[in-house]
Amino acid sequence: MQVQIQALIKEGAVAGREVEESNIGSHMEVAKPPVFNREVGKVRGFIMACRLYLKIKIREAAVEEQIQWVLSYVQEGSVDI
Repeated sequence: MQVQIQALIKEGAVAGREVEESNIGSHMEVAKPPVFNREVGKVRGFIMACRLYLKIKIREAAVEEQIQWVLSYVQEGSVDI
């Protein structure tokens, strides 16, 4: 999962530049991801929700802060894919 989180953040940092230039994200309402609960079938949805939120709302934060934010939603364990 850590590898996926790193890829998620890397993609967000690259794609986030386009959104950052328009400065739309700071004014948008974006749903936060649900707490991840080890269900393998929900991993992709969780990653997509995190990716969207990072691109729109937390793109200017340091990578470490983004990782901590994502991990704050992984409260009930982890899963290896």
